[in-house]
Amino acid sequence: MAKSNDVIRIGVPFLLVSTIFLAWGLANNMNDTLLAAFRRIMSMSDLQTSMVQFAFFGAYACVAFPAAMFIRKYSFKSGIILGLLLYACGTMLFYPAGVAASYPAFLFAIYVMACGCAVLETTANPYILSMGSRDNATRRLNIAQTFNPVGAVCGILVSRHFILSELNAADAAERGDMSAAQLMEIQSHELSAISGTYMLIGCALLVLLAIIILVRMPKFKDESEAAPVGDTLRRLWSNRPYRFGVVAQFFYVGVQTCVWSFTIRYVMSELDCLEKDASMFFLYSILSFTLFRFVFTWLMKYVAPVMLLMYASVMAIILTGGVIILSGMPSVIALVGISATMSLMFPTIYGIALEGMPPADNKIAASGLIMAILGGALLTPLQAWISDIAGISASFAVSLLCFVVILGYASAIVYSRKKSLIYAD
Repeated sequence: MAKSNDVIRIGVPFLLVSTIFLAWGLANNMNDTLLAAFRRIMSMSDLQTSMVQFAFFGAYACVAFPAAMFIRKYSFKSGIILGLLLYACGTMLFYPAGVAASYPAFLFAIYVMACGCAVLETTANPYILSMGSRDNATRRLNIAQTFNPVGAVCGILVSRHFILSELNAADAAERGDMSAAQLMEIQSHELSAISGTYMLIGCALLVLLAIIILVRMPKFKDESEAAPVGDTLRRLWSNRPYRFGVVAQFFYVGVQTCVWSFTIRYVMSELDCLEKDASMFFLYSILSFTLFRFVFTWLMKYVAPVMLLMYASVMAIILTGGVIILSGMPSVIALVGISATMSLMFPTIYGIALEGMPPADNKIAASGLIMAILGGALLTPLQAWISDIAGISASFAVSLLCFVVILGYASAIVYSRKKSLIYAD
């Protein structure tokens, strides 16, 4: 009976919090399809469309630390409620943005939605780490993170069937030859498809919010005994694995955003197809990401996570080189393969950086790792700029550099631990 009660006390909250990983995975990967959609609807350059990612990931840098202060003062559950409210509010703002046909209004809606996602990530990651033994915390986080790519798959399917399928095939030149009335009619239909899809997601989020409000969530009081913020920040700065983990996370989120933001555009360029067809290869990328998340999580029973991170980084560098050098279907296959190597990186860097962290420091430390998501806001426009001036294949040099940094971090951790962590306990 006691064991059954423990399953309910921890298992149900674990499942609900893991579902939230799905929710921000949905938003994140729908952004990747929005870049392709806005490029066609408003005849934009890669740099202009990359502002979608700048607005989304820029919100993380602004909100992560205040979110940590909020959950530090109140509770993990309060953070989840606040995050879901902001997320749902952002999706509803897509309606006035669509009516106004205003790209800045869409960016504002995306920013508000991302503020909610930032609060959720700042809350959910340390919450999952606290739900059990520290010895298997990184593996537990990888399990919860498997819901994230499931959300990503859902996001791609939703975007493909409700947004990309509604795009008119006319390109920028053809749209330029249309009358104002014709162009407005086409754009109105396309933007309505975007707004309506996001508003439906907002309704689903409100249902999830109601369920979470009604469910009793564990508090883990030992983590609420917070030390002064100044002391915590000094301890974090002196912690080299954590400090450099924030840097590695910056480049990881940057490369994930770069790779996925330009997958559809790259496939369109290499295979000469439209957005809806190219999105299938984006789906294959996310499916490989999802499958290998399970594979890597299983391997962590036998091989230390940091060793897997190092091996995956080497493979990512090789595959990214293939994307730059090769052409046609071989280069597209290499691009899909990159997602498989990325599948363990975020939770593994996160877990390694927080290993041995005093419970009182967890929330502030988590906010630093979430603020590192700023990499997606800054590196994506850089790759977009290179794409506009040198071609999309050459732009993947930015992604290559990011993987080199991640490999450097993993190698440094392995070296510092020497041979004792080659095999997991």
